[in-house]
Amino acid sequence: MTSTERELLIDDVNGVRVLSLNRPDRLNAFTSSAYFGLAQALDDAAADESVQVILLKGEGRGYCAGVDLFALAEEDSELFSRGIKAVVLALASFPKPIVAAVHGAIVGFGATMLLHVDVVLTADDARWRFPFTELGTGPEAGSSFMLPKSVGERRAAELLMTSRWVSGKEAAELGLATDSVPADQVHSMGQLVAEKLTTLKGAALMETKALMRRGWAQEIAEAIDRETAVAGEIGRKLGGGGFAWSAKQGSV
Repeated sequence: MTSTERELLIDDVNGVRVLSLNRPDRLNAFTSSAYFGLAQALDDAAADESVQVILLKGEGRGYCAGVDLFALAEEDSELFSRGIKAVVLALASFPKPIVAAVHGAIVGFGATMLLHVDVVLTADDARWRFPFTELGTGPEAGSSFMLPKSVGERRAAELLMTSRWVSGKEAAELGLATDSVPADQVHSMGQLVAEKLTTLKGAALMETKALMRRGWAQEIAEAIDRETAVAGEIGRKLGGGGFAWSAKQGSV
């Protein structure tokens, strides 16, 4: 087992590369270095022929609370934007199957990144949220493009506009997740699903994924650029309030 400066744990188990977000004291919220570390880990796994499947999970009491707003208040916001885009494009272009096993808080980027994952198992008592309108910003990570594909346009509009909480069970019913399972089984079930995929023909899996996602990477990149521009425009209209104020307070 290795780690990248403690923020990401990397382990190989039976052909599965397990990537575990590892900032449990901050509910695995992302710093800029965590974004770039995960993007690099995904690129490395894509190039490693011994890796057949990725399993994403989070250490501690939740999967991911999104961006670390304390870190965002202290760092260059442009660096965070580049980091988000790097992770999303690494996920969107990843040629092999990606499984996620998530629990607890799944908020902001913790939720939007999962829109780019192939199989998502959620704890049935997990709490999902897209909190952007409440924070005074807009969608991110290509979610304006991917969320309607996952749950339909009307449901996507409701989730993005209301910033409401969604249980793990409802997330599976809506199509945000593949299935919901008891919280004490989600990680073991995720490992089982990932290992099952390693027993199938890798070339067939990769070509199937490529067929379903052909052309998406460019559309996702364009969506991210539009979202970044819109977030800036919202910030200007709010006169420095909204998300900028929230970041300074370190709140989610």
